[in-house]
Amino acid sequence: MELTLLGTGAPTGLPRPDCPCAACAAALGPDARAATALLLDGALLLDLTPGAAFAAARAGRSLTGVRQVLLSHPHNGPAVEVPAGLPQPGRVPDGRELTLLTGHRVRAVAMDAPGTGYAVTGPEGQRLLYLPPGGAPAGLAEPAESYDMVLADVVGRPDALAKLRAVGSIGPTTDVLAVHLDHDVPPGPELARRLAAAGARAVPDGVTLAVGAYEDVPDVPRRTLVLGGARSGKSVEAERRLEAFPDVLYVATGGSRNGDTEWSSRVAAHRERRPGSWQTVETCDLVPLLKEEGPPLLVDCLSLWLTDAMDSVGAWDDAVWAERGEKALRERVRELTEAMRVTRRTVVAVSNEVGSGIVPSTASGRRYRDELGRLNAGFAAECEHVLLVVAGQAVVLRG
Repeated sequence: MELTLLGTGAPTGLPRPDCPCAACAAALGPDARAATALLLDGALLLDLTPGAAFAAARAGRSLTGVRQVLLSHPHNGPAVEVPAGLPQPGRVPDGRELTLLTGHRVRAVAMDAPGTGYAVTGPEGQRLLYLPPGGAPAGLAEPAESYDMVLADVVGRPDALAKLRAVGSIGPTTDVLAVHLDHDVPPGPELARRLAAAGARAVPDGVTLAVGAYEDVPDVPRRTLVLGGARSGKSVEAERRLEAFPDVLYVATGGSRNGDTEWSSRVAAHRERRPGSWQTVETCDLVPLLKEEGPPLLVDCLSLWLTDAMDSVGAWDDAVWAERGEKALRERVRELTEAMRVTRRTVVAVSNEVGSGIVPSTASGRRYRDELGRLNAGFAAECEHVLLVVAGQAVVLRG
């Protein structure tokens, strides 16, 4: 089954008309995208968009052989003119299936938002799933056969991928393509980085792909350390890296701090951002979790883990520190980094970068700063990916 992407952008395209934002200003050349429309084997058109015939011609394709035009979502704005010779576009009722004379089978997939997804099986058995903008499948059955290719609103609805992964519809060899791309993420390297973290990729408009052919599926990093200062966006970046995966275990190392209303507000804000399918555990006992098999871990954060570890070894007392505290802390850090080295789980950990500011005025503050720097360095050495978040922008240090 051959797929030509006539467009890969949001319904209004990218850049958006008359939008002055930075992402739209950078969406030039290959980063400019028409509204998403797919042409399958020259016979099936999924979503009819303005200029579809010209887009097909630019891609070296023709719409003269199209036997069915299906719409995936309500189209706002003026009606799109149907090119001469094309059948009138329509939508298939949820759960219904139709078979084209060309041998393609199309099943309508119910969504949790306005729109219809389409599962297409080619004459030779290749399977493709196309989801509308802003939509995720509703009522998925488990287990399910994996698709060869999935095209979805990865940036807007990463949880759609999590749902599909949970039931096996996305497997290790599924080629996940991001479509309906809008100005939420700057185009270019930043978009590619975010998509790769979700196991997805983007291609320019006009590209033709063979569904079911082997593609170099982005390798999702298994161990990641996200560093950053206060309110830098490091926790948001860490959460974003796992929001396309199901059953994440969120490890909160700060505890509840009963009576501290400001801390409770921070905890509530974090919980509000997390997908409902995630589980939360409050603990600083990270080594057993790293040694166990299980779903991905998000550890937020190592800074608070270190505070707990230093409390437990008496690090704030100079005499205790000199006698046994320093040695005990080194052993705790060694156990943690060794567990990270051998873990089989996907892990994203957050930590503060505190060594770039003013020198703390107290001996205990300087001790904490120094030990956190050592912990971050040791932990980073065991990670495939290391990021530094500054002003909400992730700078890749490794990977």
